[in-house]
Amino acid sequence: MKLVKTKDGSYTVFNEAASEHYHTISGAIEEAFEKHVNALGINNGMQILDFCFGIGYNSIAACKDHANLQITALENDKKIIEAMKDIEIPEILIKEFAHFRNIAESMDVTDNNNNRIQIFLGNALQIIDELSDSKFNRVFFDPFSPKKQPEMWSEEIFQKIYNKMKIGAKLSTYSCAKQIRKNMISVGFKVMDGPVVGRRSPATIAVKE
Repeated sequence: MKLVKTKDGSYTVFNEAASEHYHTISGAIEEAFEKHVNALGINNGMQILDFCFGIGYNSIAACKDHANLQITALENDKKIIEAMKDIEIPEILIKEFAHFRNIAESMDVTDNNNNRIQIFLGNALQIIDELSDSKFNRVFFDPFSPKKQPEMWSEEIFQKIYNKMKIGAKLSTYSCAKQIRKNMISVGFKVMDGPVVGRRSPATIAVKE
């Protein structure tokens, strides 16, 4: 695991197998808040699916100033979860991160505001089949890029995620690639531009109407 400091002072990890960073170099925690948490709007008590948990920034950012969140996180690499215990965290998220820093030990932690993160370790493409349908209010969709993990961006996987979401639920992802949006639309999502953070192109918000 190679830690890389991003421009907002937070660290990301460079994955040598994928030859990609887990977050944008412009700011890892900024990306978590702006592309995912703030872009979707999080309310107390929501059920959230974190598809590709990584070092947990998206889920933990959602917990900031919220209560009673039930977060189901999917991740296939335990080493990246274990890396959380050694990462230096900026002040904006340090209190929230402290609750979940050692989550690799149990894979199931609840903080003082009754926000629960439960991690399911394994292939997300298989694990998602075991989750209940029409359950989630929000989805953070954050795999490696379509070039590196094309199987994660298929019409099939978007159909599976769509089925797990409630009516009116929203999904966020950093990619705005034409084919990716086409795959989303083909399974029923309404697609729109998300915020522009760390790159020229916008993120994507998908809504199950």
